[in-house]
Amino acid sequence: MARRFGGKYSPPGRDGSPERDGAPPAARLPERSLRSNRIEGVRWANFLFFAPLPLALRAFAAPPREMGLMLIAFATLILAAWLTREGAVAEAAYDARRIARRPAFPRKLAGTVLIGAGLFLAALAGGQGAGAGLIYAMLGVALHFLAFGPDPLKNKGMEGIDGFQTERVARAVEGAEKYLAEMEAAAGRTHDRAVTDRLARFTAQARDLIRTVEEDPRDLSAARRFLGVYLMGARDATIKFADLYGRTRDAAARAGWFALLDELEQNFAAKTRALMENDSTDLEIEIEVLRERLAREGLKT
Repeated sequence: MARRFGGKYSPPGRDGSPERDGAPPAARLPERSLRSNRIEGVRWANFLFFAPLPLALRAFAAPPREMGLMLIAFATLILAAWLTREGAVAEAAYDARRIARRPAFPRKLAGTVLIGAGLFLAALAGGQGAGAGLIYAMLGVALHFLAFGPDPLKNKGMEGIDGFQTERVARAVEGAEKYLAEMEAAAGRTHDRAVTDRLARFTAQARDLIRTVEEDPRDLSAARRFLGVYLMGARDATIKFADLYGRTRDAAARAGWFALLDELEQNFAAKTRALMENDSTDLEIEIEVLRERLAREGLKT
């Protein structure tokens, strides 16, 4: 069951008051850890985009056969870099969630295979033969796998729990995270720091509700409307606001959108508190029932 704990040594909340959850900051603010993980994974994957650039430059000075092989090798390596970066982003999202399904397509492993294929073709284009190409391919595959590792290969947080319920939670969480990501992308188009900061506060509260549902999948029925209908409406309103504000810089439109987020944030916070209070009540009932059973067995002193 999801429970909140607090004390004088708990970290402060966003308003400066003590947090009521003793979880570490990475668990309490998953959007920050997710963002940092994305930056770290993407940072290393981005280097792969620069590695094949010499092939594109040499291709147009080579004979037709070699030029064709170089361009194919270049395209293969660029595709490998893109798959690796997308796989790193998917893995960061997987790590940030308590309940998550494995990626449907192993993008990092596909990137590993394409790295080998691209290096093999590059060796052939350079006239080094199939033997040297195989050596380069095996080295590239080994280094890529050591650097980025495999994709998550199994579902997380679904062991020992009703499979149907956890599958419903995983789908709801994925949908909610998609809505939040689309809101963040729309707000970013406004190039207004106040807009992105305001949205960040709302997404933090929304993800707090998401984590609460992940901790106790039984809460999904009570929170489904918030993770679906309300977030979808907030996404649509944010996209329309971003389009309008990007063209007109209408202060009234921004004030109206801010007011909408204020109301949504209050409702999400209230729902999260209600779920936590229900979980606390359930825990107290379980403890009382256990005490009564111990008393009947003559074990209570």
